[in-house]
Amino acid sequence: MKNQLWPLALLTCAALQGARAQMAAPVAAPSATAAAAKQNAGNLLKPSLQGTDAEGKAFKLAALRGKVVLVLFWSTDCPVCRDKMPELRENYAGWRNKPFELVTVSVDKRMQDVSDYEKIVSAMVPLKQRFVQLWAGAPGYSDNFDKPSALPHAYLLDKTGQVVEQYNGRIPAAAWDRIADLL
Repeated sequence: MKNQLWPLALLTCAALQGARAQMAAPVAAPSATAAAAKQNAGNLLKPSLQGTDAEGKAFKLAALRGKVVLVLFWSTDCPVCRDKMPELRENYAGWRNKPFELVTVSVDKRMQDVSDYEKIVSAMVPLKQRFVQLWAGAPGYSDNFDKPSALPHAYLLDKTGQVVEQYNGRIPAAAWDRIADLL
């Protein structure tokens, strides 16, 4: 029994360390984030995104209209990105029966890095915590999002598919409240 709990203990410890790091990290004030989002939202009123997900299924962002969507650009070599995955998975699982979808886009240069990551996820993460994962380098992938200057970078879309906010770096706690408001 003790050996069976060891992987859970490691995951819990990693999640706690991530939470401590987030609390210590400076976060922009919500008004600054909202102002920046308002300024940049006009550039991307109706974003498009399509490709093939990690399971080989065709994906189109337009098919998610009617849901609140968080699109996150990230990379396996970004420590902040990897650190945030447990939080993203928990929130995603918590809103599983709500009109919410989380779409992640890996901007890794090599497909092998994405594949290696997906193998770990498949072995360790319950199905209810898995979200759409795309690779920006895959054949047929396209989007009209502004290329992020830093990772992670997220776009929050309302139920009409319009960008309402953007987050550069760690996703602030206020973003989850904003998602709840849009639901």
